[in-house]
Amino acid sequence: MAETILIVDDEQHIIDLAKLYLEQEGYKTTSATDGKTALQKILHEKPSLVVLDLMLPQMDGWEVCRRVRAESDVPIIMLTARSDDIDRIVGLELGADDYLTKPFNPRELVARVRAILRRIAPRSQPVASAETAVTLDNLAIYPERRIVMVDGHEVDLRMKEFDLIYTLAQNVGMVFTREKLLDVVWGYDFAGETRTVDVHIAHLRHKLKGMRPVIDTVWGVGYRLDV
Repeated sequence: MAETILIVDDEQHIIDLAKLYLEQEGYKTTSATDGKTALQKILHEKPSLVVLDLMLPQMDGWEVCRRVRAESDVPIIMLTARSDDIDRIVGLELGADDYLTKPFNPRELVARVRAILRRIAPRSQPVASAETAVTLDNLAIYPERRIVMVDGHEVDLRMKEFDLIYTLAQNVGMVFTREKLLDVVWGYDFAGETRTVDVHIAHLRHKLKGMRPVIDTVWGVGYRLDV
């Protein structure tokens, strides 16, 4: 069954352009032109992914994202007309998975949609009968079920947060540049927007507080996990 992408923008030509390219790739699409309608569609129609503009009538994209994250883990790609870091960082802090600055290349949008949906595909796969955990001191990661535990307690991580800690845990002591993490975890070139990695690492450090393996910052290079 084709995955459904909800496109939310108050500019109809942007919706039409995104629909054209996404449907050419086999996705189903639906749309909304204001924040309140978008929120209703997200919570009731449960799309596979949301492309969400920030500047919307009735309810802006930040508020839509905040309310959605209280109830759903649906992937969200935010659209912003400004190149300011603050827009992107706030969006990521509220739980967006990715962002694009308008005007955007519709082929890049399709690539990012495909990459995100490919990343979450393992969630729907059957659990292996003998799951192999990655265990580092008081940290345990179960990749098939996408579960992370610290001191025996499950920690609720979002998609990219899980992928980040799993990547680091599989390569203890190895230093990853931000660009390399973008390539491995996000699955495509983020065109130098490495602040995204920093935001997600900050989330991980907060959520995994008490974990004895340490996510170290290697200044001027990137990050590594040390035991």
